[in-house]
Amino acid sequence: MKRKICVVTGTRAEFGLLRWLMQDIARCDDLELQVIATGMHLSPEFGLTYREIEQAGFSIDSRVELLMSSDTPTGVSKAMGLGLIGFGDVYARMAPDLIVVLGDRFEIFAAAAAALVAGIPIAHLHGGELTEGAFDDAMRHSITKMSHLHFVAAEEYRRRVIQLGEDPRRVFTVGGLGVDAIKRIELLGREELEKSMDFKFQSRNLLVTFHPVTLEQQGSTQQMIELLAVLDELENTGLIFTMPNSDTGGRELMALVEAFVTRHPHARAYQSLGQLRYLSCLRHVDGVVGNSSSGLAEAPSMGTGTINIGDRQRGRLMASSVIQCEPSMSSIRSALSRLYDPEFRALLPSVLNPYGTGGAAKQIVEVLENHPLDGLLKKTFFDLAGFSESR
Repeated sequence: MKRKICVVTGTRAEFGLLRWLMQDIARCDDLELQVIATGMHLSPEFGLTYREIEQAGFSIDSRVELLMSSDTPTGVSKAMGLGLIGFGDVYARMAPDLIVVLGDRFEIFAAAAAALVAGIPIAHLHGGELTEGAFDDAMRHSITKMSHLHFVAAEEYRRRVIQLGEDPRRVFTVGGLGVDAIKRIELLGREELEKSMDFKFQSRNLLVTFHPVTLEQQGSTQQMIELLAVLDELENTGLIFTMPNSDTGGRELMALVEAFVTRHPHARAYQSLGQLRYLSCLRHVDGVVGNSSSGLAEAPSMGTGTINIGDRQRGRLMASSVIQCEPSMSSIRSALSRLYDPEFRALLPSVLNPYGTGGAAKQIVEVLENHPLDGLLKKTFFDLAGFSESR
């Protein structure tokens, strides 16, 4: 009998990482793919990106609706509560053998908590990472403790998951799923991309994504104002904005971006570019600016420089192509100057990505197919005393 592997996805970016894993699960003779769409995928405000899942050839088995009309702490808490109810009902109906979740968002926390109560094993992807400027950090580590199999992007993250008390025999270093996507997708050429986006590239071009920072003293809104003020100074520069996630305070940032692009003929904002256009943008722009994890995990494999602003991603592994700066106008200006420095740009083609060279999906499927499920639910806390790095 085939193992029913249920993949939960809530955002466009997350699906971009999960897509090739889902494809490999669907093609495996011993596995049956189930798909649950939730969160931003089902929100008209965020582009109804569940359609990208269907356009990629996947059937959505269930949808778990969350309240996405409010990004206040109360609204997010209510959404998590609705998620617990919805996932509980869906799991009872679908009866999966194992749940696959990625990352650290609040809807994924709800999906994992419901699976834990239902007694369904959980496989967690991209655990052990840090995001010091957002409460996602606590969400991610909590999901790790609820999970039973762990697939991490680097050895440092494996050690951190083990430090959280997880059995080393259940923690697998597979690399980043974003690198897989780059290796497996045929990117668009510049002219084709311009036509697809209805956007004309300029002599210089930047891809900008700035998400809310939920734990920093200087609020997200002020940080975005500082960033936009610097971008406002640029000449002959095309600016491609992808909108922030539905985290606390995200709508204020969206309003600032929308107001900015109305004043700038060479700036455009996109609710969702989709994986093909987004990765193609990474290939053709001069740099990535903001605080998105893609600037750390995917951009280095493209030989594209990144300006990482503030603490939202601080703590994650960073390639030499990443320029860390503070969320102030002066620091962002200095970072832009370095991004275009000839010596810095000369180093970009030889940058090594700390998130690997691809092949993560294949390794994950092998474990999902062959790892015993009997006894997986029962966990004991693994104590670091006497632990050796030898595997």
